[in-house]
Amino acid sequence: ARTTERRRQRATTPIFSPERAAPTGRIGDYCGTIGRQFAEGFITGDAITAASIYLTIVAETAFTNTLFVAMPAEAAANGDYLLPTVFHSVQSDESRHISNGYATLLMALSDEGNHQLLARDLRYAWWNNHRVVDAAIGTFIEYGTKDRRKDRESYAEMWRRWIYDDYYRSYLVPLEKYGLEIPHDLIEEAWNQIWNKGYVHEVAQFFATGWLANYWRIDPMTDKDFEWFEFKYPGWYDKYGKWWENYNRLSRPNGHNPIVFEDVDYEYPHRCWTCMVPCLVREDMVMAKVDGQWRTYCHEMCKWTDETAFRPTYQGRQTPNMGQLIGHREWETLYHGWNWADVVSDMGFVRDDGKTMVAQPHLDLNPDKMWTLDHLRRCPPLQSPNVLLNEMTDDERTAFAARYVRGGPAGRAPVDA
Repeated sequence: ARTTERRRQRATTPIFSPERAAPTGRIGDYCGTIGRQFAEGFITGDAITAASIYLTIVAETAFTNTLFVAMPAEAAANGDYLLPTVFHSVQSDESRHISNGYATLLMALSDEGNHQLLARDLRYAWWNNHRVVDAAIGTFIEYGTKDRRKDRESYAEMWRRWIYDDYYRSYLVPLEKYGLEIPHDLIEEAWNQIWNKGYVHEVAQFFATGWLANYWRIDPMTDKDFEWFEFKYPGWYDKYGKWWENYNRLSRPNGHNPIVFEDVDYEYPHRCWTCMVPCLVREDMVMAKVDGQWRTYCHEMCKWTDETAFRPTYQGRQTPNMGQLIGHREWETLYHGWNWADVVSDMGFVRDDGKTMVAQPHLDLNPDKMWTLDHLRRCPPLQSPNVLLNEMTDDERTAFAARYVRGGPAGRAPVDA
């Protein structure tokens, strides 16, 4: 109960106050808000839901294989040996956590009265982990490397080996005999998202689109990168190649704005209210009016989590400790209407000279080639898609949704738009 109350207090505490008329970047950023909601899933709400199912059964048993095993291997291939040293030590600790989660799950399964809520928890935990971990680690492994050996596993290949075969088929499926309802449909859909719908590639494009609101540098791709992606993901270039060529062309300031403001056939996406990853697979976007507010979701499962799972009652049972997905969640909404230079300054992503941005869309440290706050001041103000959605009439929202789901891949506008 204490953790649930902490979530409610934190979520409803006003970000704007008489003493501080502006938000502060410490509450989150363009990508950090995704990680924040992910971490809060470990420590808030019902103890079995959060600490056992979400954290130990799904996050630590399934997805740390890609985080603490696959990613350190990729780091070593790029000459970084510190990260593998640290992460492999962490992974040894994960083994104990996994054992704790397994024991807790078997204890809970011994009471048939728990099966209904365990099935709910596993569906929510699996889908949210997939949306966030695959988004982040998939992007790091695929787009943050210079190792383009053809015999190196792609993230999709790693996922199939470490998560689908090692976790799902070897660990999760055998638990069915104890009464655990396995979300087979969601696991297959997660694979479908990665392999057929380009989920990781869509996320990487979104991260690069908003480079100016981050705190890292993302360098443009080379022909060697293009060749590797096409080899591992046939058809990749036709979907994403042109946009990445534009990213390269627009990476250094030369009278133009950052790529998010330029005409490169990319429409800025709406955020998913639940997982905070944007609705990047456009065809899957759904909407709902929840708690008096119109919200967009990246998939029907995230809508179910907000509308059904995270509620005081579930299928007639009282579930007061689940908490709620409320408060100031969307990063864009916090800065709606702001000038972009003020946004970056407020987040603290400015170098010591007071004007050069921390983030850059290239790795050239020549001061003449780096973006500054002056470049951002001429850009249009930041607009929150959720604020704009709630300002629409019902007819406008219906038309917006119909158009949105016809968009993509790679953020493209509908062909008949």
